[in-house]
Amino acid sequence: MFRFSRLAQLPCRTTRSLATHASQPVSAAIRNDWDKQEIQRIYDSPLLELVFRAASVHRQHHDPSKIQLCTLINIKTGGCTEDCSYCSQSSRYSTPTKASRLLDLEPVIEAARKAKANGSTRFCMGAAWRDLAGRKRGFERILEMVREVRGMGMEVCTTLGMLSPEQARQLKEAGLTAYNHNLDTSREFYPQVITTRSYDERLDTISAVRDAGISVCSGGILGLGESDDDRVGLIWEVSNMPEHPESFPVNALVPIEGTPLANNEPVPYQKLLRTIATARIVLPATIIRLAAGRQTLDESKQVMCFLAGANAIFTGEQMLTTPCSPWDEDKAMMSRWGLKGMQSFEQSNVARKEGTMLDAQRGTGVYSDVTQAAIEA
Repeated sequence: MFRFSRLAQLPCRTTRSLATHASQPVSAAIRNDWDKQEIQRIYDSPLLELVFRAASVHRQHHDPSKIQLCTLINIKTGGCTEDCSYCSQSSRYSTPTKASRLLDLEPVIEAARKAKANGSTRFCMGAAWRDLAGRKRGFERILEMVREVRGMGMEVCTTLGMLSPEQARQLKEAGLTAYNHNLDTSREFYPQVITTRSYDERLDTISAVRDAGISVCSGGILGLGESDDDRVGLIWEVSNMPEHPESFPVNALVPIEGTPLANNEPVPYQKLLRTIATARIVLPATIIRLAAGRQTLDESKQVMCFLAGANAIFTGEQMLTTPCSPWDEDKAMMSRWGLKGMQSFEQSNVARKEGTMLDAQRGTGVYSDVTQAAIEA
């Protein structure tokens, strides 16, 4: 009658194994030979397992307590000749966004000072242009903006449309850290979103930026009407570049009145989370940037994205044409969860590309010991 008492005392090895076991090996190797089927299997895996796997990869390449704080300013608004169907800055649509001239130097520098004082370490400047053709004086002003912001010890990023190799070289010489040029979606779905600029033209600009020694920032937008296959296709496209982009922005469409996508339904949160987690596994050393649309997520959803590998946000007064969470709210949220901001050039991939310029400024007090360690990593 006491036959079962001995069994009850045996350790429950099976239960413990299930509680700590991931069904797929966690690999953090950087690869440029992914195929779409591999990425699709990762994307389709059970969501909590996917997040766990992504979190494990994240910790092998990044400090999970660090979030890069970036501030974005629109230095030239509206009047763009492109037909990007999500964008209120296109001259083809009647939207609340009104065209304006390129800003003067001083208000841009003042905005950068304010961003730095509030903890942002990357300052991004966007101009609504197809390209820089015929904009010699405007480009010279932008080069001066880059020099001034870089002189403040901040990382500096621009998004100015298509670039030639010579324009990329000049931006590098001025001190540009990174250039944003999103692919937006998969090659297959792209013609449904934009017709005035080809996918290959976007890739050509990214190549010019990379060849100039500038860090590449390239990601996409969710909620354009794309499928899961298209989200996988976007990640596959950047994963097979000669170098993975330094950062991969994940934007959730913010529908704007007057654009063709004004009535699109919001992308389901689980799709956003899957995309972030999959990108983290496939692009292990890349910064995953939780970008436009973040203000629609409550705090717990944002933190789940951080757990899954997102480690950069835009913070401040506004994105280019959409709302942004303010500095005080973001810093309070980060404090509640034990998160802190990255310092400038803390990411080793960025610091290596900046090597010569950072070496020249070593010992000036502009950069921290953390930055110096990244240079030497």
